[in-house]
Amino acid sequence: MKSTHLLKTLALVILSGSLMLTSCKKKDPESNEDGQASADNRTAQSENDIAINDVNQVISENTLLHGKTNGSYSLNNVLGNICGLSIDTAGIHQGSVKLNYSGITCNNRTRTGSIRLTIQSYTTGVRWKDSAAVLKVDYLAYKITRASDGKSVEINGTQYLTNVSGGTWFDLFFLGQTSLSHQVTGTSLNVTFDGVKTAVYNINRRFTYTLPGNILTCKGEGIGTDGVKSNLENYGYTRDGDYFTSQVAGPIIWNLTCGGGAPIQGEVNIAVSGKSFDLNCLFGVDAGGTPVVVGNNQCPYGMKVSWTYNSKNYTKVLGYW
Repeated sequence: MKSTHLLKTLALVILSGSLMLTSCKKKDPESNEDGQASADNRTAQSENDIAINDVNQVISENTLLHGKTNGSYSLNNVLGNICGLSIDTAGIHQGSVKLNYSGITCNNRTRTGSIRLTIQSYTTGVRWKDSAAVLKVDYLAYKITRASDGKSVEINGTQYLTNVSGGTWFDLFFLGQTSLSHQVTGTSLNVTFDGVKTAVYNINRRFTYTLPGNILTCKGEGIGTDGVKSNLENYGYTRDGDYFTSQVAGPIIWNLTCGGGAPIQGEVNIAVSGKSFDLNCLFGVDAGGTPVVVGNNQCPYGMKVSWTYNSKNYTKVLGYW
């Protein structure tokens, strides 16, 4: 009887140990890593870029906000109308307009909510084309839903867009200005994914717009700092409440051909609190993770996320859409 009892006890100990090992294996960070923090960061940044593009187009088209110009050209003839957008100009004489999105689906994206634009010091004569002009950008339940699968991102909060160089997209396209430099700063933006979990982002970026080959091209760099880290494009808390930083290792480039949501090159390093490794994100790759040479209307599939754990290298390719 004693030997039988002993065997049963040993069996329970072995079983318990096996379960513990299995549990540990399931929790191994390298096998559990899904790149969610990097995917969320890219999604939020891309949607922010697209919204800022709308802002630039709208404000550059309106002479009361832009300032007087020579010529009567229209950006709509170059960039096209913005799908599903109506503009409330009730406050325009105070330097403010409101962009309202109707919920029409275009290119697999449905947008609702509003973005309010207000030029700071407008009543004292500041116009958007002036160097150092500041535009307050308020996101009011601004929501983007992907029509194919219903996944959504909603942005609420305030950013400030500073016209560092002076001039606008109008000047870039029609009046011979060679480049534009803008800065986007914003603290505590609430970004809600799929209506369930909310991340808190502090976005700090510098944009340089040019027209190589007559194609609008934007270079994005990080200008934020947090402790000892610099060149941060974003930092804050992930959808799961973990602190993170996103540091630009190589400028993020997008152009009008592929769109603001599909960077053609660039690199960021994302560090998430509690993880023993950083995520390296390389933009502008094909479905196999190889960098794409953009041309002949070819656009990249997505980004490659890489990390190293216990001297082993891991990768995951994530599509932009």
